[in-house]
Amino acid sequence: MKSFNFDWQEVLDLTFRIYVFVFLTTYALGKLTGGQFYTPETIPDEVAQLTLANANNFELGWTFMGRSYGYILFIGISQLIGSTMLLFRKTKLIGAAILVPIQVNIIVFDIFFLDNNGSLASACIYFSMLMGLFLLNKTQIENAIKSLLIMGTSSKSLSKKGLIRLGLSLLLFGIIFFFDQLIVNALGH
Repeated sequence: MKSFNFDWQEVLDLTFRIYVFVFLTTYALGKLTGGQFYTPETIPDEVAQLTLANANNFELGWTFMGRSYGYILFIGISQLIGSTMLLFRKTKLIGAAILVPIQVNIIVFDIFFLDNNGSLASACIYFSMLMGLFLLNKTQIENAIKSLLIMGTSSKSLSKKGLIRLGLSLLLFGIIFFFDQLIVNALGH
């Protein structure tokens, strides 16, 4: 009888990816179809009649988030793209990188505006799974960072050529920052 040896790291990786895909895609589709947030067209009358001072955190937050259809589209499409990228081995880490800041924003929003601890727990679970993907794929991430920092994957330190590139990049960064600040100050904050 043939025995099966599973790579539990791969099983966990795939489980996290599928789980986050299913639920964040559901939330993304909810945003894209108008089923989430109070939009100007769908705000309940009792909420629309409230003054800002009398609205509770949920009513304020839900109304604010729904105020801009463009913002809802941006978040929904970003969730959909990131979630879909999780399904493919080659794009899973890019998908996770897209979704992590969205999840952090959702967690912070849930803490300050929602009184529903279940929503917060779900958001934290999705976030933890995304972070778990990074941990499960830490070698790939380390190699990518080394490559981005002009380090060869077999080298432990920057080469002379790499140091020059890094120095020129930092100089160019400073020049761009200088002109960026000139433009911002000229146009106003």
